[in-house]
Amino acid sequence: MPDNKRVKVAKLSGFCFGVDRAVREAEHLIAESPANTAIYTLGPLIHNPQMLQHFAENGIKEITPEEIDPLLSACDRTHHITLIIRAHGIEKQFSEKLQAFAEENPFFTLIDCTCPYVKKIHRIVSEHTTPDTLLIVIGSAEHPEVKGIISFANGPIIIFPDSGSILPPDDPEKPVLMVAQTTQNTEEWKKCQKFIQKLYTNPQIFDTICSVTENRQKETATLCKHVDLMLVIGGKNSSNTNKLFQIARTACKNTFLVERLSELPLEQLQPGIRVGIAAGASTPGSIIKEVETIMSENISRMEGENFAELLEQSLKTLHTGETVKGVITSIAANEIFVDLGTKTTGVISSEDLSEDGSINPADVYKVGDEIEAIVTKVSDNDGVATLSRKRIERMNNWKKIVEAYENGEVLEGKIVDVVKGGVIILLHAVRVFIPASQTGLPNTADLSPLRGTEQKVKIIDLDQNRNRAIASIRVIQREERKALKEQFWANIEEGKHYTGTVKSLKNYGAFVDLGGVNGMVHITELAWTHIKHPSEVVKKGDVIDVYVKSFDSETKRISLGYKADEDNPWVLFTNQYKVGDVTSAIIMSLLPFGAFAQIIPGTDGLIHISQIANRRIANPAEVLTVGQTVNVKITDIDYENQRISLSMRALIEDDEPEEVEEVEEAVEEVEEAVEEVEDAAPVEEPATAEEAAPAEGAELTEAVEQASKEPAENAGEQE
Repeated sequence: MPDNKRVKVAKLSGFCFGVDRAVREAEHLIAESPANTAIYTLGPLIHNPQMLQHFAENGIKEITPEEIDPLLSACDRTHHITLIIRAHGIEKQFSEKLQAFAEENPFFTLIDCTCPYVKKIHRIVSEHTTPDTLLIVIGSAEHPEVKGIISFANGPIIIFPDSGSILPPDDPEKPVLMVAQTTQNTEEWKKCQKFIQKLYTNPQIFDTICSVTENRQKETATLCKHVDLMLVIGGKNSSNTNKLFQIARTACKNTFLVERLSELPLEQLQPGIRVGIAAGASTPGSIIKEVETIMSENISRMEGENFAELLEQSLKTLHTGETVKGVITSIAANEIFVDLGTKTTGVISSEDLSEDGSINPADVYKVGDEIEAIVTKVSDNDGVATLSRKRIERMNNWKKIVEAYENGEVLEGKIVDVVKGGVIILLHAVRVFIPASQTGLPNTADLSPLRGTEQKVKIIDLDQNRNRAIASIRVIQREERKALKEQFWANIEEGKHYTGTVKSLKNYGAFVDLGGVNGMVHITELAWTHIKHPSEVVKKGDVIDVYVKSFDSETKRISLGYKADEDNPWVLFTNQYKVGDVTSAIIMSLLPFGAFAQIIPGTDGLIHISQIANRRIANPAEVLTVGQTVNVKITDIDYENQRISLSMRALIEDDEPEEVEEVEEAVEEVEEAVEEVEDAAPVEEPATAEEAAPAEGAELTEAVEQASKEPAENAGEQE
């Protein structure tokens, strides 16, 4: 910031990384959480009353550690819960409990925004303390960050708020580990280190003050030396804000702690005063900017830095600035002569004729026309008064700008220039400034593509004294989005389908933009089969068809469905198969009581252990392996509970009758052959039994005997 500025703001003012991340996460959840999700924070998310009020108004509720158990017990399929852990962190036992619950319950989401500096202290304390190690913490015993730190200790603990409270030890030889609260005053921390090093033989000291906090404190101390009035902005219950205030008050006696704009000490301002501004880690940038603007404007007004007043003081003649009317007596190429009814002749040059410098006077006016103008210069010696019609137009056009501001009117104009910090739009021939933040483009975007475009805007601020106005494209866009949202919410209903764009992916689901309104498809609604992450089904930027499962018009949250009934594996199965069908299946898992086999992706049936083989087996693994493809028969379908019973044994038993029939047919053929042989042989009385059986007859007899044995043997094999 230039040195000639009356108000200087410390560069490291405002949100630190941890607080900024927590606030951004909360804002994201407000915008995109589905209707059946409740958002909570464990303790106040930020030490800023305005921000806390904003979160409360948007449905984020604070809970205490005592309320964790009732909260978790209420979490189920219809009541999703998201819990944010603030930058201060929480105690070890609560952290472990919440993490374990989040892993078990898909309807509970834990968002841990603990500051990395705080997590580092947790690791140090956990790894370097033993039951014999004394942990010394320099900080406030009641601060949530300190409560979290000491919960990771494995031995005794002592907390000292400052160097003046440190007591001599009972045992100087005792192992000691010392850490500091991240927002501890740097100078006070150095004093504490010296004391502990003198009191204990060999203490382990870790410098755990946040580097941002340390640099913020140094910058504040330096700034105080160059200002007459110092403002420290932040919550009065904020540790780092109070330490900044103590540092500033030491360097600058005229220091004020400001939590709200109404507390600004405007009565302290005087011409030539220099004001410094520093802010704690919980102070939004918008509040810092607003304080800077208020202080700057009040100092400027006090010092009389008013452009319009200075311009009027520079005018030299008595009648300069007077509005006059006259009749056009002559029109030249570059000027118009006007009879004012006095000895003085009025002259209007083409440059002063209109805001549009390209017009030709003869094309707009003719001799005899009455014209109104403002006197800009009088030359008594020449008898000529220089007039300006353009200034009349400017005044009239300015009135239109004022009226538009007062009535909230939408104006349309052309972007004519890109300047530092924004663009210029021409409205009723008045150049109006649009800050970059109000163009509707991202903060770092190139503004040059806006040049030459027609834009709708609203006037959001104006300075009557300086005839300056500020317009906004963003306000129009916001109102248009609001109108679309209102129309959307007026027509939404359960079951209604929308085409949306996947905006972002989280572990628990996908957020879909339905056209200015966001809804969420929970991970369980993305696919009929189990998936580990939404990216297995959709990716950012995908255009998908979704339908409304439920919505809450008050909290503006929508739960969406994505998987279609026609893709339901159970529907596909029941449309294709029935009891008695035989099909192939893949063994997916083996259990003591049977095997689960996949018939189609997403649909498994149970082959009970008694249905795997036609003999008794002790374990399915004796016959089957995971991944094996087998033939099964569908023996039962439970449509109500969506369960399928399969059998491999039924297919084996179905084959047995066919084998027996084949043997019986073979026996019959042999018997018929024997009869034919007997009929063909001559009838003689054999001398002996051996002679009575010819060789061929003996062979046939053996065949009959063998065939008669085979059915019995085969039956034994099948048994």
